[in-house]
Amino acid sequence: MQGWILYRDKITAPEISSNAIDRLMESAEANGVSLTLVRPEQIDLVVNVPPSKQIGLDGRLVPLPDFIIPRTGAATSYLALSAIRHLEHLGVYCLNSANAIAASRDKLAQMQLLAQAGLPVPRTMLAQFPVDLTVVQHSIGFPTVIKAVSGSKGSGVHLCRTPGELEDILMLLESVNKQAAVILQEFIEYSLGRDVRVLTLGNQAIAAMERRAAGSGFKANYSRGGEVLPFDITPDVAKLAVAVAGVFGLEMAGVDLLFDKAGFIICEVNSAPGFQGLEKASGTDIAKAIFDFVRHKVSEIEQ
Repeated sequence: MQGWILYRDKITAPEISSNAIDRLMESAEANGVSLTLVRPEQIDLVVNVPPSKQIGLDGRLVPLPDFIIPRTGAATSYLALSAIRHLEHLGVYCLNSANAIAASRDKLAQMQLLAQAGLPVPRTMLAQFPVDLTVVQHSIGFPTVIKAVSGSKGSGVHLCRTPGELEDILMLLESVNKQAAVILQEFIEYSLGRDVRVLTLGNQAIAAMERRAAGSGFKANYSRGGEVLPFDITPDVAKLAVAVAGVFGLEMAGVDLLFDKAGFIICEVNSAPGFQGLEKASGTDIAKAIFDFVRHKVSEIEQ
C-alpha cells in the first residue's frame, strides 16, 4: 500500500516540525506501507476528462497513491485544499476530505455547526471592532476566553479575567489589524487548567487522555508543557466525540472536551491532531491504528 502525507505549503510552514509525521513515517514500513511526504506545491493540479490514473509530482508523472493523510489542520491553505480535493476526484482515499477539513478549520464555524446539531458548546461571540464590553458582559460574562478563529497547540488563546484586561488586548489587536478575526468565549471555570482529548477514527473513539496545565497555567496542551494522564473512555464520552467528528464529516479527529459539573462541553475539534501525548497516556499505537483504518478504507474502494 502506497500513500502520501500531505503537509502544509512552504509559505505557511517553511520547516517540517511534526511529531505525528515523524511517527507515521518511522512506523510505515513495519505496517506494510510505503509512505512519501509531499507538499501541495509539488503537485500539478491538471483537470482532465476522463480523469488520469497518474499525477504530476515535481514536474513528472507518477502513479496515483492509494491514499493520502492530510496533515494541514487549521492552517490549511487554498492550495492544500485544492490538492486534497483534486486527489479525491481522482479516486484517491483521503483521511479527511477537503470539505471536512474546510468545515472544521474555523473555530467560530465549529461552534455554529455544533450548536446547530444540539451539542454542548460554550457561549461564543465574534469580536467586532470596536467591541462593546457591555455586550460581552451580558452575552459571555467574565472571565472570558479570547481566541483567534484559526490556530492549534494552544496558540492564539488567552484568558481575560476582567473587562479591563480584555479591553487592553482588543485595543492592541484593533491597532494592528481592524479586520482581525477573533472570538470571545465563555470560560468554563470547572475545567481550569485541564481538559480531555479524544481521538476518533471512523465511528470509534480509539484513545483519550486528560491534559493538565503546567503549574497554575490556563492552557492544558501537551505541546505547551502540560501533563498527560490516562483517561478511560466512557460510553457518553465516546458518543459525544464521535458525534462531534460526524458533524464535520471527519474520519479522523481530535476532539477536545472541557470538564463541567454536568458532564462535558466541547472546546474544539482538530482535523490533524497530534498524538504524541495520546500514545504516552493511553499506550495505544495510534500510528498503527491509523494505517489499519486506512487499509480498510482503501480495500472498500477497491472492491
